[in-house]
Amino acid sequence: MIVCYARGDGLGHLTRLRAAAHTLAWDGEITVVTDSPHAADPRITGGWTVRASLDGLAADELVVDAFPAGLKGELRLPEGVRVTHLARRLRWDVYRTRLPAVPPRFHRTYVMEPLEAEHEAYLRTVSDEVAPLTLTDPPAEPVDVEGWLIVHGGPEAEVRDLVSYARDMARLEHRHPAITLASPRRPDRLPPGIEHLDVYPACPPGPLVSRIITAAGFNAVRQFAPWRDMHRMVPFPRSLDDQFARAAHARANS
Repeated sequence: MIVCYARGDGLGHLTRLRAAAHTLAWDGEITVVTDSPHAADPRITGGWTVRASLDGLAADELVVDAFPAGLKGELRLPEGVRVTHLARRLRWDVYRTRLPAVPPRFHRTYVMEPLEAEHEAYLRTVSDEVAPLTLTDPPAEPVDVEGWLIVHGGPEAEVRDLVSYARDMARLEHRHPAITLASPRRPDRLPPGIEHLDVYPACPPGPLVSRIITAAGFNAVRQFAPWRDMHRMVPFPRSLDDQFARAAHARANS
């Protein structure tokens, strides 16, 4: 059994695990330890067992997502289990203060995007092997809506900010595109003329989509990389995720 430790209340951890399971061809039973409310959605975790803690789990392999010692440094690894870490960019100056005195060790760390130098150096001290990994999502039907597509699974205030950004951009460009919001929840006070679509996954875009607007989370930047010419990113502040650095890197390398 593969057990995935994915603390955090966002959708990103689960989407990343779906892609990792597909890319690495995980076979057999998968259990996810998470407190994300999105874990109740069978489109996201269908076929997986969802648990609240590691207690009592007999894992053949433990996969630790994003935070090498858990969200708050709480992770204590069971003995005799092979441990893999999925590393994405963190605000390392903040996160390193949460590391325990005896940090978890990993048999292998997969680096999925450029990290701060200090972050990568730390992972090399606690990993037997460090290797790059490019994630591939499971096949999905295109989200084919006409016009502009806003995709965000985050807080409602951020969804409203992305909608405002799209409308301001259209006004400055003297355009009148159809705009569709793909989000798990329809926000209150959604402006007239903005359609809402509850779809998962929200990628790939279909041929009728002419612009994509997202935050600068790990999955959004990764998934929409093939459409960078029509992808607009709005980074939001996070306590541990550096969306600003990720957006800057994506723009510089597009």
